[in-house]
Amino acid sequence: MADSGAAVRFVICGVGHIGRRHAALVARHPGATLVALVDTDAALAPALATEFPGVPLYSTLDEYFRSGSDADVLTIATPNYQHAPQAIAGLRAGLHVVVEKPMALCKVDAEAIVHAAAQMNRLVFGVMQNRYSPPAAWLKQLYETGKLGQVYLVQLNCFWNRDARYYRPGGWRGTQAQDGGTLFTQFSHFVDLLYWVFGDVTNISARFRDFNHQNLTEFEDSGLVTFDLVRGGSGTLQYSTAVWDRNLESSLTVVAEHGSLRLGGQYLDKVDYCHLRDYQLPPLPPTNPANNYGSYQGSAANHVQVIENVVDTIQNRSCATTNALEGLKVVEIIERIYSLRQPSASD
Repeated sequence: MADSGAAVRFVICGVGHIGRRHAALVARHPGATLVALVDTDAALAPALATEFPGVPLYSTLDEYFRSGSDADVLTIATPNYQHAPQAIAGLRAGLHVVVEKPMALCKVDAEAIVHAAAQMNRLVFGVMQNRYSPPAAWLKQLYETGKLGQVYLVQLNCFWNRDARYYRPGGWRGTQAQDGGTLFTQFSHFVDLLYWVFGDVTNISARFRDFNHQNLTEFEDSGLVTFDLVRGGSGTLQYSTAVWDRNLESSLTVVAEHGSLRLGGQYLDKVDYCHLRDYQLPPLPPTNPANNYGSYQGSAANHVQVIENVVDTIQNRSCATTNALEGLKVVEIIERIYSLRQPSASD
């Protein structure tokens, strides 16, 4: 555990797009220090040495552990299937852990992370940065203060583009065992938002289709999920990565007792509609732009707040914004949805 006020020392495992973003944000944070990087790709070494001078690069997590280098936090930004075993290894080494989404690809592995964190008295932070989007934070406050009254209907639409520019031959993306599926890799942020604001779901039904990814992935590219909210009301989640050329939208519509609202844009980054009884929409801070990966875009770039929360929590014992139990819950909800998929002929 870092002393209160002492710089929190980070080691970043996986230095691809997102891992490099984590490393850059840690390096710039006045309360944090980047002490090591871990990646199996030795070709990254020259560029990393230029960007992060004096920060050693290790080829494996085991090599880092053997080095004797001291850190407080292990950030995991590796392919999905590596998240759970690496998180557990970090916890058992006495480190707090930051895990990029998804926390794991099955409930059993997520539970193992929770148990390891409890045994080692360490914290696990899930990276669900959409919680920091001003419209999302506004929606949660509206719900918790009762401004909506009883929620009747919730509709989530996530229509993105992920084509051959994203799914490269021989890569981990698109494989069932290593990727897990579109709900894990692309849309777990929105499942998290649903759970974070409205609570758990039940009575799930689902239809899955594969429109144009037969030669790219081992799973569906589109789905229509219906459910009831445990606290009352019903909802739908419609999602697709079959959109041509570029992302279309991410939106969340709520029909409730005291009015209706809609968050829209490509990444739930604006309030498209708000008509509530005795309520005036206040000015909201601007939303950060989307993560841009060249040929495709991801969710809003709110990782700076994630790092801020990790540092603040470890230094001052404030609360983790997304803790291990919440990360587990998102995995569990997606697993329940995917349990409704019909097995393929090859299964």
